[in-house]
Amino acid sequence: MELPTSKKEMERLGWDYVDVILISGDAYIDHPSFGTAIIARVLENAGYRVAVVPQPNWRDDLRDFKKLGTPRLFFGVNSGSMDSMVNHYTSTKRLRSNDAYTPGGLAGQRPDYAVTVYSNILKKLFPDVPVVIGGIEASLRRFSHYDYWSDSYKKSVLIDSNADILIYGMGERPILSVAKAIAEGKSLLEMSELPQIAYVTETLEHCKKKPVELFSYEDCLRDKILDAKNFRIIEEQSNLCNAERIAQKYGDKYVVVNEPYPTIPSEELDAIYALPYSRMPHSRYAKKPSIPAFDMIKDSVTIHRGCFGACSFCTISAHQGKFISSRSEESVLKELKKIAENPNFKGHITDLGAPSANMYGMHGKDTTLCQKCRRASCLVPQKCKNLNDSHVRLTKLYEKAEQIKGIKHLTIGSGIRYDLLQGAEGEKEYMSQLIRKHVSGRLKVAPEHTEDSVLKLMRKPSFSLFEKFKKTFDELNQKYGMREQIIPYFISSHPGCKAQDMKCLEQKLRMLRVMPEQVQDFTPTPMTLSTTMYYTGVNPYTLEPIFSAKTKEDKDKQKSFFFWYKGNRSSKNEKPDSKSALQKKGTFQRTDKDKRNKSRYRK
Repeated sequence: MELPTSKKEMERLGWDYVDVILISGDAYIDHPSFGTAIIARVLENAGYRVAVVPQPNWRDDLRDFKKLGTPRLFFGVNSGSMDSMVNHYTSTKRLRSNDAYTPGGLAGQRPDYAVTVYSNILKKLFPDVPVVIGGIEASLRRFSHYDYWSDSYKKSVLIDSNADILIYGMGERPILSVAKAIAEGKSLLEMSELPQIAYVTETLEHCKKKPVELFSYEDCLRDKILDAKNFRIIEEQSNLCNAERIAQKYGDKYVVVNEPYPTIPSEELDAIYALPYSRMPHSRYAKKPSIPAFDMIKDSVTIHRGCFGACSFCTISAHQGKFISSRSEESVLKELKKIAENPNFKGHITDLGAPSANMYGMHGKDTTLCQKCRRASCLVPQKCKNLNDSHVRLTKLYEKAEQIKGIKHLTIGSGIRYDLLQGAEGEKEYMSQLIRKHVSGRLKVAPEHTEDSVLKLMRKPSFSLFEKFKKTFDELNQKYGMREQIIPYFISSHPGCKAQDMKCLEQKLRMLRVMPEQVQDFTPTPMTLSTTMYYTGVNPYTLEPIFSAKTKEDKDKQKSFFFWYKGNRSSKNEKPDSKSALQKKGTFQRTDKDKRNKSRYRK
């Protein structure tokens, strides 16, 4: 049954009311790769009537917010699959011309700071109806934070949005507990012990256990170093098996963020992905152009959640959690069979993936040690000896997936953690199978930089591991007579990166004949270590000063070093030290043949 998005669709179902109305900044796609679809189906499965209002118009008379009437329980609000500001703007704060989550890629169908805008509209129109906010934007703005796009230090989104409850992280469990509590008529105070929610209160006296208290918003506004100290507390708590409740003061109020639920078990995760998704955009889009994000993801399958890599610039562990929760093999194969039975399926599964494609089924060998561990990453500064890093289970899953009738080709679209793969049980078998069968021309990996001083701040492994991986990759390519390529992702202008680091980077890229086509300029986003370093100017764990390239001139200069093969530096007068040195050594000889074959060395 398709969930309704209009009054007419409700009437066709014979509904005269709904329990929950979900407001989203994305178009509505009933596919388990999209959070709104999962939350809607989870609530429906629990017996609630759910309707969805995708991309409501916030500029007119607000009829989209009123068209379905008043929900019996609450409004649920999210900005979509991305923070609305990341969705709208580039790293240089230029307005993007397209939106992958809208039919035809049309931009401008959601407001800046969408969660705040949507929530405030609902509180004005329906002041007595609870508003529950969630998703990426709400989750990562649950504490006070630096906002790059306004270049300001903002309060928790709970304060600015006037919402009643914030759900952070993956929301299936907390949304059900909130729905049940509201249905039972409980007050916010009576719901204050629910896990994985945040709320505003005037006092902490009701808390059964005293929260860990951060420096107040006002204190952080006066002294950036206090924000750095806050970040360390927040990150350490988010990486613990048994995290504590955290509170932060804003004037005469507190935002209280309760401890999260434990990692979701496989059986529960399987049940979520077994719900009756149509795996298609809603029929309201039948006569509209295709939705780019759906076209990209429609024939892919999520196999696990979480990431223990803890890259400094990434928010995955802050949202999905550090510990891996994997679906069972049976659950994944069942979803693949469903895709293969679709008459429109062309035979190509574009991904069996997750935040990192090769973390499937991984956990600590001795889980009692994990419960005591305070490390942010299981891979940096070195791979944890307690980590079960076997790739055997994943290799077998690939083999079984290939045997499903109707699947002609299976490729891995998610990134691979090569530092996790190296030295792991089943490394050779996984690499061999991956290159022979599951690379669609290009394999994504993310060295991000070449210099150890920068990589340490990024929480990324030594570049020597990438060089080792590339050597193995090239040898296997030659062995099997293939011409697959590696796409290495790099970040420019990361905190701690200086011009000299970029000169060294250029030299190494020349030597390896690596020619990046696209490089991501560092974009500060809420709740990352990198953003905290960028804003405060210090490393939160040492309080040592950190340099960040912030001017356009500095950023452009750093970025230009990646494109050594184009010869189009922003400053023609500045020649890299590396070129002359390499030419003298005979290592770098740019020829016409190199230029013709540069596609062989892409990124």
